[in-house]
Amino acid sequence: MANFGLIGVAGYIAPRHLRAIKDTGNTLVAAYDKFDSVGIMDSYFPDTSFFTEHEQFDRYCSRIKGTEKNIDWFSICTPNYTHDAFIRYGLRLGADVICEKPVVLNPYNIDALMKIEEETGCKAYNILQLRLHDSIVALKRKVEQGPADKVYDVDLTYITSRGNWYYTSWKGDVHKSGGVATNIGVHFYDMLQWIFGPVKENIVHVMSHDRVAGYLGLEKARVRYFLSINADNLPENAVQGEKRTYRTIMIDGEEFEFSQGFTELHTKSYQEILAGRGFRISEARNCIEIVSTIRNSTPIGLKGDYHPLAKLPLAPHPFGW
Repeated sequence: MANFGLIGVAGYIAPRHLRAIKDTGNTLVAAYDKFDSVGIMDSYFPDTSFFTEHEQFDRYCSRIKGTEKNIDWFSICTPNYTHDAFIRYGLRLGADVICEKPVVLNPYNIDALMKIEEETGCKAYNILQLRLHDSIVALKRKVEQGPADKVYDVDLTYITSRGNWYYTSWKGDVHKSGGVATNIGVHFYDMLQWIFGPVKENIVHVMSHDRVAGYLGLEKARVRYFLSINADNLPENAVQGEKRTYRTIMIDGEEFEFSQGFTELHTKSYQEILAGRGFRISEARNCIEIVSTIRNSTPIGLKGDYHPLAKLPLAPHPFGW
């Protein structure tokens, strides 16, 4: 049984990590978050020492080092822009680290973290759970076993509605979240390059506060994508079904179905990591390079091979920014 510390326990994704720690037979020794709405811990680890001040959390973690409560692993569920600092913290405290995606915002952050891994002898892992989804694993196998010169036509559409709160939170700040492509799309980009190979071309057609549309030329796929957090972009069938999220991937004109099987993927990720088969932060480099390039690109407009939804009229920022 390993001892865990969890940073960002009040966050949206934290319950999946709490469950994964519990389901893998481990224990949560200490948790930290600036916010104290953490009653969810009672369902998993009611005896966890909880802190709202990082200085107190750090003092406690340092004090228990070398004791039976010594923290072996840190799980990081904090806002995107803080991942780099907290990974460094965990490694330098002598623990291995499991971090939510995106592991960092820029490729050069990965290089710096890998140096700290070498210095400390500890390891950092990224949650890339789509790589463990049965349907996605099967698709990767199909592509690998298919014709060597086959290039697939892929359309990715992902619309996950967000209210005006989004723009007040850190998620609405491109410097903190990385923008729409990074915040809601990084795991899809990782999945696509994992299946279809490295990027040869990365073009952005449209990019604003609430959407991004572009083209990725991969080794074995031509990918048109449209990502949005604007409910007005939802297709009519989703609106009629009162759905706030719409996700589809079309491959050579056929829909690739992978809507089920998500509930256990964090636990499966932990099982793989604890068994030494997890995805190291170096393996996230390709998807981080993709989103970094998108974020720093100048959109070319509706030219070339663009996603059909890229033609939707742009919406004004809700706060007039």
